[in-house]
This record gives sequence, structure tokens and C-alpha cells, in this order.
Amino acid sequence: MKTVGQIVNAKSSTNVHTIAPTDSVLTALQVMAEKNIGALPVAEADGHLIGIVSERDYARKGVLLGRSSFATPVSAIMSANLVTVTPEHKLEECMQLMTDRHLRHLPVLEDGKLVGMLSIGDVVKETIAEKESLIQHLEQYIRGE
Repeated sequence: MKTVGQIVNAKSSTNVHTIAPTDSVLTALQVMAEKNIGALPVAEADGHLIGIVSERDYARKGVLLGRSSFATPVSAIMSANLVTVTPEHKLEECMQLMTDRHLRHLPVLEDGKLVGMLSIGDVVKETIAEKESLIQHLEQYIRGE
């Protein structure tokens, strides 16, 4: 099974977008819509990762509580209890972590620096590709090829 590093390196965009904790929720939503992503790491000016804000955070901690997306800072709705992985983690470990903790996104840190984001979609896509490859190899083995 592949590692997180292999998946992150294979993604078409290696640029990880972040947002400041003082930016408005509206700004975060605009960036997520523009980049077609479901979550943004929240980082201080020095690059230190302090949280993650997702569409789920917006729905549950913003809209449902009647908060204004114009006036509410990202820090008010972000998830601060970060679960992160490293490029050395195996995809299977991430799948288990995401399932157990009900996560859809995992920031990838190398030496404390944000180097990528792993989404549940990335995990599913790679798992399907690996299973299809295994099936193809087994079919070839059965046919004696």
C-alpha cells in the first residue's frame, strides 16, 4: 500500500492553500469554492498550523448558530484539535484514522511544516486503484499469463 507522501506528490496541485485565523469565514468559503476544496488549514503568519476549517465546521458552528460569515473570524469555527499525518504514514493507517475519528481531511506535516492535505476522496481513489490492480494481476495469474 502506498504512503501519504506518494499520494501527495502525485496530486496535480502540490500547492497547499491556507487561511489566517483572523480572516472571515466568508473569505474561507470563497477560497474553498474557488479552489474546489472542502477544507483549509488555518495557519498563523509564521506558518504554524493551528487548526482546520471545513464546510462542515461552517454548517455546524456558523450557520446553525446564526453566526455571520462576514463578521465571524475563522478561529471561531475552526477545529483546533488537529489530527495530522506524515508522508511516511501508510494509506491504510490514514483510512483507519479517518474512520475512527470521523475526519474527511488530514493535514500532512513533514518536520512540522505543512506539505499537503489528504482527503477521504484521495484515500478512496487510491484504494480502488490498488484493488483494481490486484484483481487484474489475479485474473492474469488464473489465465496463466
